[in-house]
Amino acid sequence: MKILKKLPKSNPSLHLELINDRWIPMKEPKNLTNAILLSTPLMIIAAIITIGVINIFSSISLRDFGLTPNAVSITINLSIIFLLVLLLIFHELLHLIFIPNFIKSEKTYVGFTLFGGFVITEEEISKSRYIFITIAPFLVISIIMPLILSLFGLLTTTLKFLIILNSMASSVDLLNLLLIIKQVPKNATLKSNGPNTYWKSVQMN
Repeated sequence: MKILKKLPKSNPSLHLELINDRWIPMKEPKNLTNAILLSTPLMIIAAIITIGVINIFSSISLRDFGLTPNAVSITINLSIIFLLVLLLIFHELLHLIFIPNFIKSEKTYVGFTLFGGFVITEEEISKSRYIFITIAPFLVISIIMPLILSLFGLLTTTLKFLIILNSMASSVDLLNLLLIIKQVPKNATLKSNGPNTYWKSVQMN
């Protein structure tokens, strides 16, 4: 595992090697900005799903977050900023820990940018494992965690806000999930070259 200060770039030489070895490039957004724009509807859907999960065991309303018909009141303090940083780290950690042998891997990269954190691996990973790595933060933080916290009476307004924020921040992950489901066959392996993803059917080996 290597720690980087910026997103790794696609390697043209590796791209040619993968194409020659019959890896097929996925059709993906050309950059992060396009990915965020395309995933905006998923951001809304993800937030609605998480609010629905929270609402099963705990009441939730816009007033809880300082939003009323007559005014908007938002308080940001050091504790909120600290929790946001922890949320970002935890989100990326959940991507990372499900990558096989991530600690010893020389092809797995972790880092933080102005747009948030990232985890990229150039190891070959099965489709099912890749899907789980992609959606793990959304499932764990925004679906499972509110259920567990509510059972112990620990689901505070602040935690509700952070859990919903994570679901919205998972929109690009959910977009990647849909792209993988649509483009990659069931029995296939995926591999990345920087931000670009390729797949290869097991039957083609």
